[in-house]
Amino acid sequence: MSELADKERRAIKILRMYKGDDPIEVSYSGGKDSDVILALTKEAGIPYRAIYKNTTIDPPYTIKHCKDNGVEVMRPTMSFFDIVRKKGFPTRRARFCCEVLKEYKILDNAVQGIRKCESTARAKRYKEPVICRMYNKHDHVNVFLPILDWSDRDVKDFIEAHGIQCHPIYYDEQGKFNVKERLGCIGCPMASDNGLSDFMRYPRMVKAWCDAGKIYLEQHPYVASVKKYGNAYALFAHDVFFGDYDTFQAASTSLFGKEDWKQRLEDFFKIKL
Repeated sequence: MSELADKERRAIKILRMYKGDDPIEVSYSGGKDSDVILALTKEAGIPYRAIYKNTTIDPPYTIKHCKDNGVEVMRPTMSFFDIVRKKGFPTRRARFCCEVLKEYKILDNAVQGIRKCESTARAKRYKEPVICRMYNKHDHVNVFLPILDWSDRDVKDFIEAHGIQCHPIYYDEQGKFNVKERLGCIGCPMASDNGLSDFMRYPRMVKAWCDAGKIYLEQHPYVASVKKYGNAYALFAHDVFFGDYDTFQAASTSLFGKEDWKQRLEDFFKIKL
């Protein structure tokens, strides 16, 4: 038996630990790992509901890909930009958008495509293939992690072996599959580049972010961000381009006075804000 075949067998064994009569939730994001856990859940033969929690800022074709795979699409109580207008831009330390858009309970049991190799933090946090997760401090969910120990190579080989068609974002112009590609919220501050590559791919989202940020700052004139940055364009530039405030400050002042971040963003992303 090959290593991948053994991992597949163990993944199915983990899923069959679920003995309930009610369906288990397949937490589907539209990404490659979601396609893998959906296929494994079907293979395990347990009752399930594949559910996509619409973040309202996932890349184009995500909802279509979900529906093509028979996945239910759940609408959020607020859109991402409603949240920004109310609370400002999310950051690595303040991921309040996830609480509204992703981190809420639907069913008592769920399958998720979390893998240790995705980050050091995940490797430290997730040790067992079945965990208890709490949402909103009181909603308990039993979460099954069948591909926790899978590598990128395992995922790629499984997708190819099972003839799975993934989201279009994973394929280049020649149709070659890239397992390293990321599918997630456009501009997510948790991305390694603070969302910059997303904004370069979808520059119109820069305007959407800044427009929502402007409304937040206008309605909250006494927050620290107004004093530190002055406007949404400067705050956006800080969050996306700079690792710390001192570096941002140094880049904001030149021989010609204060930097016009609105113009800089327009020039960089080739858009009109």
